[in-house]
Amino acid sequence: MIRIGVICPSEIAFRRFMPALEKKEGFFFAGVAVNSIRERFGEDFTEDADSMKIIQKGKEKAQKFTEMYGGKLYGSYEELVTSSEIDAVYIPLPPALHYKWAKAALEAGKHVMVEKPATTCCLETKELIDLAEEKELAFHENYMFVFHHQIKEISELVKSGTIGEVRLQSVKFGFPKRAKEDFRYDKKMGGGALMDAGGYTIKYASMLLSPNVHVAAAQNGYTKDCEVDMYGSGMLIDDKNHAVCVAYGMDNNYKCELEIWGSEGTLTATRVLTAPAGFTPTAVIKKGNTEYIQTFQEDDAFLKSIFYFEQCIKYEDMRKESYALILKQAELVSEFQKLAEGEIQNE
Repeated sequence: MIRIGVICPSEIAFRRFMPALEKKEGFFFAGVAVNSIRERFGEDFTEDADSMKIIQKGKEKAQKFTEMYGGKLYGSYEELVTSSEIDAVYIPLPPALHYKWAKAALEAGKHVMVEKPATTCCLETKELIDLAEEKELAFHENYMFVFHHQIKEISELVKSGTIGEVRLQSVKFGFPKRAKEDFRYDKKMGGGALMDAGGYTIKYASMLLSPNVHVAAAQNGYTKDCEVDMYGSGMLIDDKNHAVCVAYGMDNNYKCELEIWGSEGTLTATRVLTAPAGFTPTAVIKKGNTEYIQTFQEDDAFLKSIFYFEQCIKYEDMRKESYALILKQAELVSEFQKLAEGEIQNE
């Protein structure tokens, strides 16, 4: 039995992770941690009424976890990652905090499942992978959409020749602007459209191409009222000259779409990155003047992501596979970011 603890009572942990975890045999929910006032505000911080309200709000959210799912309420992240009652840790914190707490958990001998992106820096991601490998620990980045059965079904449909030879593929993911205090708009918390929505599009693009892939074009867009990138687009190309266009944003009209344009038809699938459990995915196939809807099977991608994490805990070859996938994603995002910001020139 794998005893798992959750760092931070976040929305995704409560709404998606915990319901999936309940379905997975072999895991035991050991508890959830709130940050201490020093972890939240720093060692030199002086307590005041406003800060205590923030800490109390976190405790109230965590209590909902324990009331619904059982487990212990840990008074600090440090207490959870060092607890002898914990074997593995799920980290759904803002991206800028992933490195610190994933490293702390790995150093304490805990397996780590972290929300995407693994970190905001390729070098930090590599450091965590090296640490996990040294300690023979699982390190899994939760891009859960990759486990949904529709991804495989779409691939098989395209390979069958239904739309002819592939000419171009595009992945788009964006959503309307959220509340001002959302961490996605905070540079210090690792915010930005590339790190959030853009990561999904790059991840899927790399899956659609052969392993030898590079970023051919990239751009980030900004708005006057925000310090982070709010939207962007680019193109990834592999060594066979196959290309995937990507576009993303977090100040956009909602779109979550894969389009594959072939010599004889076009496949368009929505909710390809965000299909929840119980949802029936579909794709529209257009060939000439005809059009039909292809239905795919329902699936629970979050549950399957937890299953993959379990396999990484149990088997060395799965751990090594996970390390390689995480590093590849970090390298592509880093390449995209540098090209978008003019730090490198594409040759």
